[in-house]
Amino acid sequence: MPNLKSLAKDTAIYGLSSIVARFINYLLVPIQTARFAASGGEYGVITNVYAYVSILIILLTFGMETTFFRFMNREGEQPERIYSTTLRMLATTSLVSILLVLALLQPIAGAIGYADHPEYVAVMYVTVTIDAFMAIPFAYLRYQHKPVKFAALKIINILLNITLNVLYLIVLPKLRLNPFGIYDADFTLDVAFVFYINLVCTLCSLLLLWRELRGFRFGFDGAACRRMLSYTWPLLVMGVAGQLNQAASQILFPYFYNGSVEEARAQLGIYGACIKIAMIMVMITQAFRFAYEPFVFGKSKDKDNRETYAQAMKYYIIFTLLAFLCVMGYLDVLKFIIGRSYWEGLRVVPIVMAAEIMFGVFFNLSFWYKLTDRTIWGAYFSGIGAVVLIAIDVLLIPRFSYMACAWAGFAAYATSMLLSYFIGQHYYKIDYPLKDIGLYVALTAILFVLMLGGARYLPLWAQLAVNTIYIIVFLAYIAKHDLPLSQLPVVGKHFRR
Repeated sequence: MPNLKSLAKDTAIYGLSSIVARFINYLLVPIQTARFAASGGEYGVITNVYAYVSILIILLTFGMETTFFRFMNREGEQPERIYSTTLRMLATTSLVSILLVLALLQPIAGAIGYADHPEYVAVMYVTVTIDAFMAIPFAYLRYQHKPVKFAALKIINILLNITLNVLYLIVLPKLRLNPFGIYDADFTLDVAFVFYINLVCTLCSLLLLWRELRGFRFGFDGAACRRMLSYTWPLLVMGVAGQLNQAASQILFPYFYNGSVEEARAQLGIYGACIKIAMIMVMITQAFRFAYEPFVFGKSKDKDNRETYAQAMKYYIIFTLLAFLCVMGYLDVLKFIIGRSYWEGLRVVPIVMAAEIMFGVFFNLSFWYKLTDRTIWGAYFSGIGAVVLIAIDVLLIPRFSYMACAWAGFAAYATSMLLSYFIGQHYYKIDYPLKDIGLYVALTAILFVLMLGGARYLPLWAQLAVNTIYIIVFLAYIAKHDLPLSQLPVVGKHFRR
């Protein structure tokens, strides 16, 4: 239990920072969806370009975050040399890849549909390459158990991003000020400027990591580099395949949508805006991952580790299901995060959230092959999931538009999750509390159906009140079966007899 409390503490810090950062980042959505109407397709361009970015950042880090933690905690390795070697590897590959892309910029831009705007590709590629390199200094902060500094740097980056977006998308056009000649006569702004703002924020984050970048001085270990690459290449395949499950739909959509390029971008923009609401599940999974990855590798030698992993899985599922109910219960309020012209796509939210829960479970299950050095299995599972997703997208996007994207992600994560569970029980058996988890899933499903039922015919305030009661029912079940109020920090003493 003390280990779980330590995990919960770090997760809480990462989680709070992620919640604050994600909430602040959400402010970009109403700003950008208000500035760029759905019919214009500009937000579809943002969605499409960031889908490529999410794949690229996996390729450019090539699974080194997990590999970094594995080797930093492995007997016989020198942590300082491992850190320095990893920094030097990523710095070299990042610089070389930037030079190659800039040399081949025009054909690359044409291949992905932006021949008229190669600057989109150039700016975002430089940005994502720097982000990929910074993943290692940020991982080093996690290794050193410095979640506060980690969180502060992430939040500073997003606050700067918000400030610049507000300034250039709202304030300067309202004041009719054009200090650098970036606006046209109607004070409209090219969507490329959103990408320039990202680059500025990324460069600022790099400067704030100057202390961690001193790790270069510990030298380069060629033998360690080869060992790390041998361990990490299946993680690279797994990472790319896994990210395809999140991003492939946004990449494939313009190619298979049954309509014009402008219509495709408009529909993709609607989908991209609505899944922002569902991204609270990504935030929770990410916060858990930041704390759980160093926790698992650091605890891998303990005798009770499997029981701890089983309990961690249970509590992860409990709180993601709670998050699902909260989002669905207050969706009629949360929808104001995005512009009204995007609301028609809100039906994808529960599907995408359920898919993200399964991705989180898949991440929890992944440690059986990471701890046993069978990382190739992760590549198999993610690869099969990606094939499922791409097949559904190709077959169904022409008929069902972005709804096909939502269900494709759901099917892909379900496939990867189930394969990892059943095969993992053969190689690294963990007795997960399946009965308890099943009861929570069933209760969530019942409450969700009730939320979709009669309350929809009530006034908004009454809907919210009824949905709040359903959420309280779920909380009461948690308190009775798994988290007694007397055990809560600070307030728990008031519930003890």
